[in-house]
Amino acid sequence: MSIQSVNPANGQVIKVYEAHTDEQVAYKIKQTYDAWLRWRKSDSSLRSNLLLKLAAVLNKRKSELAELMAVEMGKPVKQGASEIDKCAAVCEYYADNAAKFLQEQIIETEAQKSYVTFNPIGVVLAVMPWNFPFWQVFRFLAPALAAGNCGVLKHASNVPGCALVIEDMVREAGFPDNVFQTLLAGNTQVDAIIENEYIKAVTLTGSTNAGIKVAQKAGSLLKKSVLELGGSDAYIILKDADLELAATTCTDSRLINSGQSCIAAKRFIVVEAIADKFTALMLEKMESKRVGDPLEQETEVGPQARVDLRNELHEQVQKSVAAGAKCILGGTIPEGENAFYPPTILTNVKKGMPAHDEELFGPVAAIIVAKDDVEAIEIANDSVFGLGGAIFTQDIKRGEHLAANDLEAGSCFVNSLVKSDPRLPFGGIKQSGYGRELGMFGIHEFVNIKTVYIK
Repeated sequence: MSIQSVNPANGQVIKVYEAHTDEQVAYKIKQTYDAWLRWRKSDSSLRSNLLLKLAAVLNKRKSELAELMAVEMGKPVKQGASEIDKCAAVCEYYADNAAKFLQEQIIETEAQKSYVTFNPIGVVLAVMPWNFPFWQVFRFLAPALAAGNCGVLKHASNVPGCALVIEDMVREAGFPDNVFQTLLAGNTQVDAIIENEYIKAVTLTGSTNAGIKVAQKAGSLLKKSVLELGGSDAYIILKDADLELAATTCTDSRLINSGQSCIAAKRFIVVEAIADKFTALMLEKMESKRVGDPLEQETEVGPQARVDLRNELHEQVQKSVAAGAKCILGGTIPEGENAFYPPTILTNVKKGMPAHDEELFGPVAAIIVAKDDVEAIEIANDSVFGLGGAIFTQDIKRGEHLAANDLEAGSCFVNSLVKSDPRLPFGGIKQSGYGRELGMFGIHEFVNIKTVYIK
């Protein structure tokens, strides 16, 4: 079997890779397990030092990596460079904090001594998507290596170049051989990989359907899993919001990575009294974004990652319009061999439309009008997803209360776009998944939280 890398901006084949056979996959997993038997005993200072070296390699190769993302999945190079900055930051964060997070925790009991210790569990399988082909991997890889685990990566089939260069950078940073390896494997091989006796846990970032399949397989084998799945983040704009700030932030969030982000803003729930003004501002800002070649620094919106994904998005837009939504910007497929889709705004979005009920994974904004604050929260929570959400208001105390207590999501921001941060736990509820990545909580997902009791 071969794996093709195709440039979504022009449809040209970049390179064809030979996929690993089942036997090769099994051999690589055993190599990584053997590496883990040694790595698990390594000193925390060594792990931290190597993570800092990995951050330096990322910084050194930033331009190359940004260009690779641009040609493999269409990310504008300026955004690609920022993604690499974030990867370096997560390596530095765990280099600085892992030892503290993994320190023994004394718990007072009747025992002479009782405490909790955090031991690495082994080889973790990462099944990762194409939309942030480096960041999604590094937010698993940095804490995994810092905890004394090892990893194997089954990356999305359209970014094999990114997958292989991650392995190359780990090697360049000086990590021991095989503590991390890339498996050029197809989706049909994932079940067998999870079944492999040397795989102890699995983490997946991807669609809800993919997450369900992986969770079922891992659960049937009693293997730990962490899932970061789809999202349809609601951004609530209250009557007293700073509309200039709200429209700018909402536009930026909706168009991150050309709209292809799980935590991008997707549903804009606007209180009726200011709906017209907000819509006009957002239209102005969405219209101004430059669509073009992702290799150009000025480009703000590149192509979608694949033609089939672009076509699925367009079908969701068409179905929403047929059901009564109004398209006031975009909504058309450009000519030529490419996967571009323009920034698009749908208004009059109602329950029952794809734009209301489904995740639109592309540069399409769905504006929903609520009569007041209470209905706005109800609409936001009326979703199968629960990844992130935001509230825009000048009453900071009220905004904080609503974010902390009323919005049903794993991350809730006030007057800011939702984003992942190495210092903060990240993950969702409902069909957006379970478990947490990043921060102290993320490194504790794949360790044996062991009680030690001495009478």
